[in-house]
Amino acid sequence: MISYSSWAFVSVSFLVVLCLAFSGVALCSVLYLVGAKWRQDVRQLATSLFALFPLAFVMLIVLLVGGLYTFPWIGHTAHGENLHMPGWYTLPLLAAREIIGMLAVMYLSWLFIKRQDLSERSAEDAARFHTIATWIPFFYVLYGTMVAWDFEMTLKPSWHSAIYGMQVIVSNFGLFLGFMTIWIYVLNTRDKLVTPIKDYIYNYMAQMLLAFTLLWMYTFFAQYLTIWYGNIGDEVDRVLGMQNGDYSVLWWMTVFLKFVIPFVVLSFPGPRHSPTVILGIAGGIILGTICERYTWIAGIDGTGDIPVLWGALVAAVVGFIGYILVGGAMRRNHLIKG
Repeated sequence: MISYSSWAFVSVSFLVVLCLAFSGVALCSVLYLVGAKWRQDVRQLATSLFALFPLAFVMLIVLLVGGLYTFPWIGHTAHGENLHMPGWYTLPLLAAREIIGMLAVMYLSWLFIKRQDLSERSAEDAARFHTIATWIPFFYVLYGTMVAWDFEMTLKPSWHSAIYGMQVIVSNFGLFLGFMTIWIYVLNTRDKLVTPIKDYIYNYMAQMLLAFTLLWMYTFFAQYLTIWYGNIGDEVDRVLGMQNGDYSVLWWMTVFLKFVIPFVVLSFPGPRHSPTVILGIAGGIILGTICERYTWIAGIDGTGDIPVLWGALVAAVVGFIGYILVGGAMRRNHLIKG
């Protein structure tokens, strides 16, 4: 029988894959809407991550089939009994909204990529692309909030936070930015790209990493301060359990890797122009986000083991499949050599 703390690694892997799959499209949409010219340098690379959606969908089905492992509230809640959102806690309803939601954002992302490729063909195509681009941020936040609620916030039915969905969205987008930074660096240094990405992109990525570091700490502390100051038992117990319990190491790693180190380093202009330094910060943010997701999922009661070897195995298998899918998409789109 698989322990909950071990199965939690599957949930975390799913959330990471889903984040990467949708965030590439979201980045291109936002850069287009704000008129950032450097979107032309990264748009095809970022949207190549759309190839991860099939993997995310399969993982979603696995998590839903293994619902007893994924959602600890199954079999332990009654309708309206000590629940923040009565009616939300039924597996059929959860499965329906998650499957429909993913299929919807998959279609929306596919449509965005299609319109983006044709956007320069005519004024009519440009207008169609603009229309779909304006919808992407809206659905990114809406869908991201639903996923954050289902797979993290409501794992403990009596616990809730009005800002939690936004905190997770900001945190996960920071992970995506870190991944994009490392991915670009690896492809550039290994001369894999047909059209290499210019070095100034690292500075832009560093600025965005700093911005989302600050935004993450803002949402994190806004939630933490409200819960701590209110001192309501059901709310504060979960947070203090993670902070001071078996997962305290992961909790503090999250704070240092996602805020303290990035803020101290990237606040100065010199490091923001050093690809090596930016690479280290990006890697730390990725690790910190994984620690954060695992702490919130596995540490709902503040107790439990951390099966590191099992987690590494799950990450390796998921990472390998993702590598094959994205690599195939990049070859089909003639983005990489060979």
